[in-house]
Amino acid sequence: MSHTAHIPSHRKPRRSASKLALRAGVAGGVLGTIAVAGAAGPANAEPVTETIEMPTLGSLDTAGLASAVAASAETSQQEALDQSLQAQENAALQKAAKEAKKAKAEADRKAEAERAEKARAEAEAKAQAEQERKDAEERASRDRARTQLSTTSTSASNSGSSVSGSDSNGSGSTGSGSSSSDGGSSTGSSTETQAPSGTAAAIVAFARAQVGDAYVMGGTGPNSWDCSGLVQAAYASAGIDLPRISGDQSSRGTSVSLSNLQPGDVLYWGSRSGSYHVAIYVGGGKYIGAQNPSTGVVERSLDWDTPSGAVRIL
Repeated sequence: MSHTAHIPSHRKPRRSASKLALRAGVAGGVLGTIAVAGAAGPANAEPVTETIEMPTLGSLDTAGLASAVAASAETSQQEALDQSLQAQENAALQKAAKEAKKAKAEADRKAEAERAEKARAEAEAKAQAEQERKDAEERASRDRARTQLSTTSTSASNSGSSVSGSDSNGSGSTGSGSSSSDGGSSTGSSTETQAPSGTAAAIVAFARAQVGDAYVMGGTGPNSWDCSGLVQAAYASAGIDLPRISGDQSSRGTSVSLSNLQPGDVLYWGSRSGSYHVAIYVGGGKYIGAQNPSTGVVERSLDWDTPSGAVRIL
């Protein structure tokens, strides 16, 4: 047989690198321990006469090693769990912070809305108080005008003017005397006995047809009016142009006494050139005017709200 013939090997299979490394480490640790023990022994120690058997891999405490590996894995798992819990806690804190910020913004918005509503209510209350004050001054001015008119009428009566008589509706017969058509003083009745005719009749008929319509500031018809808008439209129905504003309307024509009124005369409240309200005298001691939003266009007696004066435009 040739010396190069194949001879079956009786060597054990080569162990894996990891196992060899583990065994080498264990063996190294054991040898190191023996060396340290030998060096630390007494100088006169007897020489070792016995051979110490090295531990093999199979003799190691594999159960303890497995426990150590399991403990390490459990520790790693616990750390991962702790990190997950920390991440969840951080996310919850961020969410809570966002919700708190949103709630604060909503609260600020509501507070701002409440402040705006409070300011609006205060402004409305102030405007209402101012309007009430103006209304009170207007009523006081009208009361003064009535007092002055009463004083003037009494003086005229004492000086010789007389009235033959009139009923509560203003109708009656006139006494002797004459009245000037250009606004002079009257020595006859304060009301006429004849119905209006011609242009005056057309003006009165138009005004009476609007009784019941609404009062709207700046209204010029056909279903809502303010005081000067109604007067302007009534005169326009008779072919007469008047200015739009009450102060300008009362400045037209000729002044007439309230005791010498004729249908179609323009009544005004306030001063003639600065009047704040106008209406149309329709006869019988009555007038028609767009009074205010609560009454609308109405027909009233002169005694209900005595005007400051009158002008005759016809």
